[in-house]
Amino acid sequence: MKQLPIIGHLENIDLPELAISQLDVRVDTGAQTSSLHVDNLQRITIDNKPAVAFDIHPEIHNVEHVVRCQAVLHDVRKIKSSNGQSEQRYVIKTPAKLGDKTWEIEITLTDRSDMTYLMLLGRQALKGEFLVDVSQTFMGND
Repeated sequence: MKQLPIIGHLENIDLPELAISQLDVRVDTGAQTSSLHVDNLQRITIDNKPAVAFDIHPEIHNVEHVVRCQAVLHDVRKIKSSNGQSEQRYVIKTPAKLGDKTWEIEITLTDRSDMTYLMLLGRQALKGEFLVDVSQTFMGND
């Protein structure tokens, strides 16, 4: 059995294809899919494939800093949020980097403006990649 790296309940990750680095995320083993707060979400086409364009505010304390992103659309899913409401969400696949590890994750795009963290890292992204020590924070950057 391989030894999995241990991460805390808060971490910093990079999303290199979205030009995002050191994004504070909440590790949430209760959420199946990772989710990311985006604004100005639009359907577009990239190389004749369905895609989405959206804005990210990667610095939670600086809403003036906006990064415009594009990604090929991976799926559209009905997701039940923590408040029990279901909504259709666009899903993208993109590489994520935490510490020395880079792997591909699925991320749903939604409005998380009322949440403390702009991104949740769900158990689908964690499975087989990390163990979580909920008493720790920012362990993946050691």
